[in-house]
Amino acid sequence: MPSPLSARSRTHAHDRTGAHAHATDHPPAPAPPTRPEQTAHHLGPVKIPRLGDFHVPPRVVAISLLAVPIGAVAAVVAAGLLKLIALITNLSFQGRFGFGASAPADTAHRWLLLVMPVVGGLVIGLMARYGSEKIRGHGMPEAIESILVGGSRVQPRVAVLKPASAAISIGTGGPFGAEGPIIMTGGAVGSLIAQFLRVTTDERKALLVAGSAAGMAATFNAPLASILLAVELLLFEWRPRSYLPVAVAAVTATLVRGPLLGTDPLFGGAHVPARIDFSAYGLCIVAGAAAGLLALGATALVYFSEDLFSRLRVHWMWWPAIGGAIIGVGGLVEPRTLGVGYDVIDALLTGHATVGLIVGVLVVKTLIWGLSLGSGTSGGVLAPMFMVGGALGAAEALVFPHVSPGFWALVSLAGVLGGVMRSPLTGIVFCLELTHEINAMIPMVITASAAYLLSVILLKRSVLTEKLARRGLHLTREYSVDPLEVHLVRQLETPVGVTFRADRPAGEITALLRAAHDGGDADRLLAQRLYPVLDADGGLAGVVTRGALVHADPADRTPLGELACAPVVAHPDETLRALANRMAHHEVTRLLVVTRGEHPRVEGIIGLRDLLTARRIDHHEEHYAERVLTLRPRGANRVPGTTVAQAEKVSV
Repeated sequence: MPSPLSARSRTHAHDRTGAHAHATDHPPAPAPPTRPEQTAHHLGPVKIPRLGDFHVPPRVVAISLLAVPIGAVAAVVAAGLLKLIALITNLSFQGRFGFGASAPADTAHRWLLLVMPVVGGLVIGLMARYGSEKIRGHGMPEAIESILVGGSRVQPRVAVLKPASAAISIGTGGPFGAEGPIIMTGGAVGSLIAQFLRVTTDERKALLVAGSAAGMAATFNAPLASILLAVELLLFEWRPRSYLPVAVAAVTATLVRGPLLGTDPLFGGAHVPARIDFSAYGLCIVAGAAAGLLALGATALVYFSEDLFSRLRVHWMWWPAIGGAIIGVGGLVEPRTLGVGYDVIDALLTGHATVGLIVGVLVVKTLIWGLSLGSGTSGGVLAPMFMVGGALGAAEALVFPHVSPGFWALVSLAGVLGGVMRSPLTGIVFCLELTHEINAMIPMVITASAAYLLSVILLKRSVLTEKLARRGLHLTREYSVDPLEVHLVRQLETPVGVTFRADRPAGEITALLRAAHDGGDADRLLAQRLYPVLDADGGLAGVVTRGALVHADPADRTPLGELACAPVVAHPDETLRALANRMAHHEVTRLLVVTRGEHPRVEGIIGLRDLLTARRIDHHEEHYAERVLTLRPRGANRVPGTTVAQAEKVSV
């Protein structure tokens, strides 16, 4: 006989024909669920040496080591992308071959501001149609979609075409940033390396996100913000197996960036003082509300534009060129809104921006960014939001009390990031790493949180996740502890009431069950659906299901021991989550609970309904409010026989 504690396929077949068929016979209990701790107090304190805060497989070390070359390559790619953008900008607007800093507004031929964005759009349309359609958009949704439904697999051509298309888009005047494309490109580097190795999908996801975080860290010299962005937007989990590779890659990329691009903060000069007037903190809430409204408007503009383009009766290949024409018109109005605009952001954060530039950025930059991004061109979100957020704060500085030259621009920048990306922690830390203005931390927390609050209340999805929803995907960004991970088997298992000897004829049990079903007094027999079969020494010989016995021949004299199947078992010190995974793997709905050791003892049975009890407890704690303490006289205004908590309970 096979080992009684190993799984066999005929066990699954019996469970599907018997136990699973009756899994919904019991109606849900009308009373609120009781926490298992309240019903298992007789167990006393029990040590659980097998469980810990985290599950850390040994392979996490090897995966983290793989993140080192991924981070280094991503840093080189990021530096190369920035140089390529500079080269194309110089060629497009200055007519020279060079990698020095240049801006479209510096051109001596104003007509190029109108023509070059259209040319860039035409090239991107051709690359998307005949290369890969995945280069369209700003990169973040594409990376998220690859993780959610693509098995974290990125095509090699995307790793080449995405940065090239972004460089052409930005270099020809597109009002975008390099961060979205580099996130997609860095992720492609991590994914491609992982695809050559024998790794799981989750490990491939960790390496993809590690590459994305490394690319962003190298672009902005912001390793911590890149790690937070990975956690808040890309990983969809908080586990050592995914955090460690991301952290290793981000740190590696930042170290490699130093010799290539320098280590100074990207923007500086806000000079926030250590002491800030208390009234400024209150105005940070106002700035946060304004940033949240701006985030709502910008998000709506992008998808309003996308809807408009989808109604055009021309092939989508031509849409980026139309978007380029919109960019060109905006460039004629305010040339400094074209390109990445790091010089404009620096002017806003140091208080050197004129009123004309502030208004131009707020109006023109927002319009051409939102309308052109809806055309499906290639470019990122962060740098435009830096500029627009800084302009919003600079406009507020015209009426708000003076704190420092770029104080309001800095806190509004954090607010817009918190509202647009719905990642307030990333926005706050990003601004800290970009400017090194630690004195602005508390104002930025207030502003980003206020913008985040307004955004999540008034808008279902962000500019990053709306595109996924339009593709038929749903992404929830609410992370919480799984209630099945909190409860143990011993807290919800049902004691075994009926066992059978292995030498007992199967037909005899069948007749007994049918008689009980026809009105006999056998509550315990019918209430149980999984029956342990014991040998002559009382040891576990196998298991049979009620469904298998009921449908057997009453004349069958075959001993139960020959019909018993090896059970899929659980142990009292395991979590319900481990059981849920085991049930899904073996396609069963009930498990036999046995003790650990050389001679396991049958302790109970646990089924799918018990797992749902843990869910009901979590649902009850979330949706029912109750007053536990009261200052009223004891027993006043209370129905006799009820507790204060019962009298005060209301549904939320």
